[in-house]
Amino acid sequence: MKDYYKILGVSPDASEEEIKKAYRKLAHKYHPDKKGGSEEKFKEINEAYQVLSDKEKRARYDMARKGGGNIPFGDFETFWKDYDASSFGFDIPDIEELFSDFFGFGGFGRRKRKESIRRGSDLEVELRMDLEEVMKDQKKTIRIYRYVTCPRCQGTGAEPGTNIKECYTCRGKGEVQQIKNTFFGTITRYTVCPTCKGEGYIPEKPCNVCKGEGRIQERQEIVIDIPAGVDSGQILKLKGLGDVGRKKGPAGDLYVKIIINPHPVFKRKGDDLYINVPVRFSQAILGDKLNIRNIDGENIELKIPAGTRAGEVFRIKNKGVPHFGSYGRGDLYVKIDVQIPKRLTKKQKELIKKLQAEGL
Repeated sequence: MKDYYKILGVSPDASEEEIKKAYRKLAHKYHPDKKGGSEEKFKEINEAYQVLSDKEKRARYDMARKGGGNIPFGDFETFWKDYDASSFGFDIPDIEELFSDFFGFGGFGRRKRKESIRRGSDLEVELRMDLEEVMKDQKKTIRIYRYVTCPRCQGTGAEPGTNIKECYTCRGKGEVQQIKNTFFGTITRYTVCPTCKGEGYIPEKPCNVCKGEGRIQERQEIVIDIPAGVDSGQILKLKGLGDVGRKKGPAGDLYVKIIINPHPVFKRKGDDLYINVPVRFSQAILGDKLNIRNIDGENIELKIPAGTRAGEVFRIKNKGVPHFGSYGRGDLYVKIDVQIPKRLTKKQKELIKKLQAEGL
């Protein structure tokens, strides 16, 4: 079991702000486009943050991590790899529920399981953006297919004017008892009722539109806020914008993966921008003032000294990409590209020869 707290370098009692601060620092350090970055490490950091930044996921993770006060869940993955689950008399998907019931906190596990049955699915989409767009906050419209509450039955799953009755299989409990003989002995556990699918009740007559689901799928346009400074590979979580759950169940979340299109002029590394600026031979020799148009449209004046060499880099502070979720910007690095003309006029050749004669 991965230690997400260790991955982010925070203590288990860290506050939300401490977790967010640690994530930003590490994501900036290990971003794949940054020198010394690591795609594998970056994904691991994102995975840890997605769990620890969500209160419900963090609570479930903490319970599994602590083993409900009794179970060594940290060793569980290693244990499961070393044994064949079929020899114990249960399938792999059953194992987490079996351990929950066996070690005395099955009531909580069953409640959470019943909630998860009705919860809608999470959705993930990719959103492509140009590099210019990350310089300031944006509003983007995305189009997705998602489950929404059925307008005919209002999510009940029953045809209007008809009743909802108690499930005859589970008597309204939403789950049925199952007894299994396993490696650990005889274990009584609870599984989802196959008739009502965990609801505890069934419609007398299913809705004609949603066929008893309480939801239908439709194409929607959703306007989302994109903060300045987002980077490729970054995932934004929009709570409650995934699929609506069955029969008024809570909605899942929408995860938006950002993809930044390559720019023909500017290159991004972390929050810094890099640009090659062509200068004439005479400008490099004598020095000059260059007018650079930054990616956000701002005109920047850069003074290069006499004798500037090809490939020399000048740093302009706070003219890069805004820092995501915080103040300030990265820097702009200007690389000088001295242009040597391939063709010269007769007069230019004469002048060059004179300079040559003078030792240049």
